[in-house]
Amino acid sequence: MTEQHEAPGVHSVIGVDAGTATLREADHLIHDLVDRLDLPPGTIACTHLIRTAERRGTAISLAAPDDAAADAAWGSLAALAAREMSAAGAVLGERLYGPAESARAAALAAAEHVHRRCGRAVVFPGVHHLTGTVTVAEVLTRTVIDRVTVLGTPSTGGPGPDPATPVLTRDHVRPEWRDGQLLLALVPAAGGALAPFEVPNPTPCCADHA
Repeated sequence: MTEQHEAPGVHSVIGVDAGTATLREADHLIHDLVDRLDLPPGTIACTHLIRTAERRGTAISLAAPDDAAADAAWGSLAALAAREMSAAGAVLGERLYGPAESARAAALAAAEHVHRRCGRAVVFPGVHHLTGTVTVAEVLTRTVIDRVTVLGTPSTGGPGPDPATPVLTRDHVRPEWRDGQLLLALVPAAGGALAPFEVPNPTPCCADHA
């Protein structure tokens, strides 16, 4: 028995390790799989750093909005992997696919997402609203991001930055799971605005997927 299999949502979160090394590669993999597996609106897809004795790189997790959508995506993923990703590992609940080493990394990613303790979100509901300049209020009301924080400012547990503060998204917004909440870290920018802590490197990933 593992804690992973008892957690709510475990049967709707797919973990995948396709050997990606960098966050940028993992971002591309997420966009590719979300499109090719026809994952529905409501999907949250994250990257996860894997640092084990046998694997150092980046795996991903795909959280479908319900078990039925996850089951459909799992069937499509298995067929895709058999054709094009022979070394990839994947996990959905107690179902495993691929080499043991890759499947273990995929399971780590899935477990982190299930428990919402870690994971950098690339695809999430409302992300399409986060282009150009928006306000803090729009970040919180038009997406599933739960909270924003400004790095370098005292953490007082208060309401956070002024809701009217502009956020320069740079079309690249990557909130992270922290203690069960999707948290977006911001930093001060020119003119009293804020911007996401993570800077596009060198340009926003997967512009062709927009």
